[in-house]
Amino acid sequence: MTTIRLSDGIIKDDVLVVGLASKSGKSSKIGASSLQIESGDLAIDTKALMQSLIDLGATGKADEVIKIPSTTTRLIVFTGLGKSATTYDNEVLRRAAGAASRALAGNSSATFSLPGANVSAVKAIAEGAGLGSYLFDQFRGSTKNAQKSPLKTITIHTDFAKESDAKAAVKTAEITSTYTHLVRDLINTPPSHLNPETFCKAINEAVKKAGGAAIGLKVSVMTDSQLKSKGYGGIIGVGQGSVNPPRLLNISYSPKNTKAKKRYAFVGKGITFDSGGLALKPAKGMEAMKADMSGAAAVCAATIAIALLKLPVAIETWAPLAENMISDTATRPSDVITIYGGKTVEVINPDAEGRLILADALVKAQESKDLDGIVDVATLTGAQVVALGTRTAAVMTNNLEFSSHFMDVTKETGEAFWPMPLPIELRASLDSSVADLANVGERMGNMLVAGLFLKEFISNDLPWLHLDIAGPAYNESQPHGYTPVGGTGMALRSLVQLAIEASA
Repeated sequence: MTTIRLSDGIIKDDVLVVGLASKSGKSSKIGASSLQIESGDLAIDTKALMQSLIDLGATGKADEVIKIPSTTTRLIVFTGLGKSATTYDNEVLRRAAGAASRALAGNSSATFSLPGANVSAVKAIAEGAGLGSYLFDQFRGSTKNAQKSPLKTITIHTDFAKESDAKAAVKTAEITSTYTHLVRDLINTPPSHLNPETFCKAINEAVKKAGGAAIGLKVSVMTDSQLKSKGYGGIIGVGQGSVNPPRLLNISYSPKNTKAKKRYAFVGKGITFDSGGLALKPAKGMEAMKADMSGAAAVCAATIAIALLKLPVAIETWAPLAENMISDTATRPSDVITIYGGKTVEVINPDAEGRLILADALVKAQESKDLDGIVDVATLTGAQVVALGTRTAAVMTNNLEFSSHFMDVTKETGEAFWPMPLPIELRASLDSSVADLANVGERMGNMLVAGLFLKEFISNDLPWLHLDIAGPAYNESQPHGYTPVGGTGMALRSLVQLAIEASA
């Protein structure tokens, strides 16, 4: 775990991180620098440094990190901010801090002095630095010692250091970073070690470590025999082809010694590995299907973070967990299953399995009384990636006010979401000749059709958000900003911020 703290005093670390921006327009003076050093509330001598930066070909672009030996510290590290500005966007600061933090693996500590104009900006810097300090090496053997450890201590230098709201903001950043790392660890764990049962054990251990009942958290798990007897046909139907039986994990958070201002249900898709079932996926890319439980990891870890922040918001979290595998017991195309609550579904495509386990959990989640909203998070469709790419997730809803509020929340967190419609004309494509509905419909607009399928299991008067995070949940490209290769932890920060704003 990385510790994040504030300071407005003398730099004690031997590594100092500052910003570097590119000036817009052409300079009027011949030979004048097109760069601008941004050191926040810390005054530094820039003349000699500027010449070194020019000699090194620095540009100040995002994700650029340049290290220079210094006389006052062992290293001064410049992280790109893009074009210079009077005030920098929080996400620019978050990504710049994250890029520097990643580049400083192998160092034990560093001080970050970036241009944080207010407490919100200071939080973004702390968050980015914390998110960038990540390493997943649990399964390395002979190469483990060659891996560079992430920063253990991060100091944010700012004039706001003594203010109580700044201290609280940085504590929040530390907690969200820590539990984003938990999400990443779960996603990156190979399916040989993470199945429905071991996922439940990992979350149970995380809850106990956080404080368990003492901070208002309770965990319960339904086994496969319980799921069968109680009619959870979606989870059983998807998981029955695997030797590792399915589970339904529930985390309940009730604030201690205070009345909850809001009550939310979170539901996360937990396919610990998706082979496609009898609709077998192609080999190319199947290794990334260990990430098909990203939604479940995000909602579980977010709930623990919310509890640690002692927010006066009640959360009921459900993670339906299954492996979608091939065997003589696997669900066949044209099989009909009964979702918890009684609706029947014809399984046309066994690879459209996430919506089946979510349907069970969504119905169960709505048994909680007086909910103010329900949010499901899922790596649901490849069509989401086609529509929005690998860094932007989709939001679908039955309540535009709830969706609009969530989009405002994401502006604070920097997580990229985009609202998408649920066109009523696509609903007819889900009709089945033998059951209440089919699990797939119109191919064009498949992301939206999947959302319409889930909507069938939501009460019309309950505000609902469906977050399809298929693209940004798992980074198969190059690391960038505070985002590593592999699991990203997408959606956790926005779920936590949703609870923070409900507490206001």
